[in-house]
Amino acid sequence: MKVSIIIPAYNEKRTLENLVDQINRIRLALEKEIIVVDDGSSDSTRALVKALEERGAVTACFHEQNQGKGAAVRTGLKKASGDIILIQDADLEYDPADYPKLIQPIIEKKTRVVYGSRILGKNKASYLRFYYGGRFLSLLTNLLYGIHITDEPTCYKVLDAQLMKNLQLESRGFEFCPEVTAKVSRMGEKIVEVPISYRPRSIREGKKIRWTDGLIAIWTLFRYRKWKPGKRLQAVGSRGDS
Repeated sequence: MKVSIIIPAYNEKRTLENLVDQINRIRLALEKEIIVVDDGSSDSTRALVKALEERGAVTACFHEQNQGKGAAVRTGLKKASGDIILIQDADLEYDPADYPKLIQPIIEKKTRVVYGSRILGKNKASYLRFYYGGRFLSLLTNLLYGIHITDEPTCYKVLDAQLMKNLQLESRGFEFCPEVTAKVSRMGEKIVEVPISYRPRSIREGKKIRWTDGLIAIWTLFRYRKWKPGKRLQAVGSRGDS
């Protein structure tokens, strides 16, 4: 088996190389490939991604313009050859050391969907507006879809590759996360959560998500409540920073 690790990257020159090195040091029970999608970065991230590809550390994809996290993940999916898809943010808020426990439930065929929960990990609270915003999104998700998860907006979404590709993802921005959650829930898939570690960064440090993305996430959860497998809704644009 193989896990494909997809990393959307937008202006992440300070953390990306360190992240890739950390991932390559992780010992897993299966093969891994790292796919980095430079999402139209305006700093030197693009050059760094090219250098990482030249030394064989990653498979690289490039957007000429910034399109958003969802668009970057969709581009990465086209390159993925693994049996499992793992989404990794490039900013080092999430620790690759958690990979073994994230993929184990799928390897053991206990589920096809695993989320890494910062809440179950009992991490020190994030900046309050992000923390409470995430808790509200999780509660709303549970109410709308009849499930029970603690951390809907987590970066660590790990899925069976064929399932992920069957979702026919449409989102371009951060609403990628609730779209995935809504669709797997509508398909009756069981979401297993495992505790993870988390080191939040501030907007000053480079965090890109904004309060408006929270509003779009709420709308996305309502939008896909009637979705059925094989049905595509009209794509909606949003601010695209990955």
